[in-house]
Amino acid sequence: MHATGDPVNGAPATDWTVATALPVSYRVRFTPGVLDPRNPALARAGGPPGRRLVVVDARVDELHGDRLRRYLAAQGVAYETHVLLAHEQVKTMDAVFQVADRMDSFGISRRGEPVIAIGGGVLTDVVGLACSLYRRSTPFVRVPTTLIGLVDAGVGAKTGVNHGRHKNRLGSYHPAVDTLLDPAFLATLDRRHIGNGLAEILKVALIKDETLFGLLERHGRDLLDTRFQSPGAGAAVLGRAVHGMLQELQPNLWEHRLERLMDYGHSFSPTVEMRALPELLHGEAVCVDMALTSVVARRRCLLDAGQAERVLRLMRRLELPVWHPLMEPVTLAEALADTVRHRDGRQRLPLPSGIGAGVFVDDLGVAELADAAGRLRTWSAAEAAEAAAIAATAATAEAPRGSGTRA
Repeated sequence: MHATGDPVNGAPATDWTVATALPVSYRVRFTPGVLDPRNPALARAGGPPGRRLVVVDARVDELHGDRLRRYLAAQGVAYETHVLLAHEQVKTMDAVFQVADRMDSFGISRRGEPVIAIGGGVLTDVVGLACSLYRRSTPFVRVPTTLIGLVDAGVGAKTGVNHGRHKNRLGSYHPAVDTLLDPAFLATLDRRHIGNGLAEILKVALIKDETLFGLLERHGRDLLDTRFQSPGAGAAVLGRAVHGMLQELQPNLWEHRLERLMDYGHSFSPTVEMRALPELLHGEAVCVDMALTSVVARRRCLLDAGQAERVLRLMRRLELPVWHPLMEPVTLAEALADTVRHRDGRQRLPLPSGIGAGVFVDDLGVAELADAAGRLRTWSAAEAAEAAAIAATAATAEAPRGSGTRA
């Protein structure tokens, strides 16, 4: 601390500057069989076994609630559960207040009884924000149950809820003390939600990890089909995705630097996602954003023609959208303006530079955006027509023969 004046000799201090640092340490770990009654990891996460408030997504409770309660009983945990409906339309402060009310009625201690959050990214964001506010800092433990939770929402420090028409406009930095990643939860996800998470993995691959991009090209469709439950490439894909995210987040956890590679795909998608609700999932909106900015990168010769084609083809192979009607000039201009405000007066917009690297630009204009959106719309329409033709040919080839009548 620095103070003006001379308190030792009687001159009162009138101006103080306080400088301090907050050490932050949190753990993210793959924990197979997290609900196996013989596995103590969850019961001991964040502190010694004891009382726990467990906040669980309503759908997760339907699928895994009985196993969860058997686990807690076997581990001797004194617990209460709070089942929360958690999707993008109800990701608001009302949900945060519900969790805070339950923390209050449970009588949670300030430091020694971490809240356990079990669900997707919406659920863990809501619980994280409630815990950051309750007595200004209550620890919590995350158990992500969706792919997007495992590789994105569940591994960083940010919490947040939507406000008005804005995505995650209210939030805090409050990492979970422990995050347990169990890919077995993915077995109960539908195919679309696997694709939703693959979009965030693709983000890491495109902007940072060419090897990961190659793994997705070779194995992405199989990962969709098997929901990451087959031995092989799934572990490598998940491991590289989580490592890449944490590697980027760790040196800039509080976002003091606003040029962030992990913002790739998140310049236009927040506006598009919120205006399209409930039509687009988060990862789908991110993918549309990445498709658009990949076309921008191609126009600027940051991607060559072959690379741009590989990117768009992989998106379609992962059954992700590359186009949406909201990707039109007015919406894109409004989205860019909001992003500039979010990034403190500059675009700081990441673009892929080749596959597996990125650069930042500050000079993207509305005319260039409109041109890129038009090119992407044309490509998407041509690709859809090609896919329809292939499907029609296959259906004709598989039609039963000999169904005609003899004269």
